[in-house]
Amino acid sequence: MSIVPAAAPHTKWSRVVLIAIAAAAIVGVVLLAFTWFGVTSSAKDIPLAVIGPDAQVQALEKALEDKAAGTFTITTVDSRDAATALIRSRDAYGAVVLGQTPEVLTASANGTAVSQILTGVAQQIQSQINQAGASAPAAAPKVIVTDLVPLAASDAKGTGLALAGFPLAMGGMIGGILVSLTVVGNRRRLGALALYSILAGGIIVLVMQGLYGVLQGNVALNGLAAALSLLGTSSFIVGLNALIGTAGIPVGAVITMLIANPISAASAPMQFLPGPWGTIGQWLVPGASTTLLRDLSYFPDANTLFPWLVLAGWTLAGVLFTMIGHFRNQEVVHIEGSLDPEPGSTRATANTEGVRLP
Repeated sequence: MSIVPAAAPHTKWSRVVLIAIAAAAIVGVVLLAFTWFGVTSSAKDIPLAVIGPDAQVQALEKALEDKAAGTFTITTVDSRDAATALIRSRDAYGAVVLGQTPEVLTASANGTAVSQILTGVAQQIQSQINQAGASAPAAAPKVIVTDLVPLAASDAKGTGLALAGFPLAMGGMIGGILVSLTVVGNRRRLGALALYSILAGGIIVLVMQGLYGVLQGNVALNGLAAALSLLGTSSFIVGLNALIGTAGIPVGAVITMLIANPISAASAPMQFLPGPWGTIGQWLVPGASTTLLRDLSYFPDANTLFPWLVLAGWTLAGVLFTMIGHFRNQEVVHIEGSLDPEPGSTRATANTEGVRLP
């Protein structure tokens, strides 16, 4: 006589509707996370250095305020060399040199959006010069646009550099999730994370710099930055898993991909993001790693201490969470039938991390 297995009961329609609504809501959240900041971003607070006679500087400031209020944060400097130093250290994204030979200094390595805005400023200045010298147009000076820090020919539009942050964020998540699910033991997890970050960071730099020519500068420093970025994200996920259990894995992934990555300022300067989000993004791993790789590639004079500290801080936080979770999961093992220990005696303990006690 054959036995027919009982069919599983059908899902209730109310549950079907709730699942469909929840899935649609997740799609909406993901869509908002990846598009909201891009749609609502605008050019504002671009640091701009200005050199020239006081009267011309004041006239330029007024013209920029009238036509592009809030777009620039202007700093007056004494010379073109001083403005150049500010641009190379990323304390200014561009400069305007007024006087007999007007010039606009740009740095396309900051992003093509900023360069386009500064080119528009150059055209505006040229228009004013032409109007002032309408009686003798041949004598009107031409505004020169100089790109002090151009993008590499292999990434002329900066698209590759903007996309470099995605494999770092995704790679950190992959490492954290795999180590959390497949490696047991506190020290073994940390060792696996370190080895993974070094190998994966090296592969990313090999492809992005050696194959595509997106990254520039010192290969070793770029590799260290990529490895620390991967380690920061992966150790954070492993730490959350140790601290709050399996739920820590999706929590870490959501923080990385849906919160930190969209505000990393990978495709536009952080000043373009609405409100304080640009600044907040620089305190998270994707933002810090994107800024660090851009600085190492094109702005060797920039101060990179802050992004290094941010990446190191997230790495240390992940290690700390892992250690706390390790000790939290230690329990006293009671052997059935054994007598209670004498006062002052030592009881056996076991680490229950990843172990189901009978």
